[in-house]
Amino acid sequence: MDMGRESRWEKDAMTVEIVFALVTAAVLAAVVFALALTLTLVLDLSAAASKGVRTGGALVGGAVGVWRLVRVLCRFDAERRKGH
Repeated sequence: MDMGRESRWEKDAMTVEIVFALVTAAVLAAVVFALALTLTLVLDLSAAASKGVRTGGALVGGAVGVWRLVRVLCRFDAERRKGH
């Protein structure tokens, strides 16, 4: 086999890792947004404050999701380069 080519097993492992990263990032982002939504419901905030908290929750949730995605894929790449 060529040194520059990936085996089928390596391609499958990459696919699984990408799907895992995407799913966990989406779940983490949804949990952060759900916490912000719960906060607005529990505290009975005004309409403007509620909208601000939901918007902030969406922004923070998106940022946390992207962070998780990058972290998982970078960790996978580092392990792959080590040969594990």
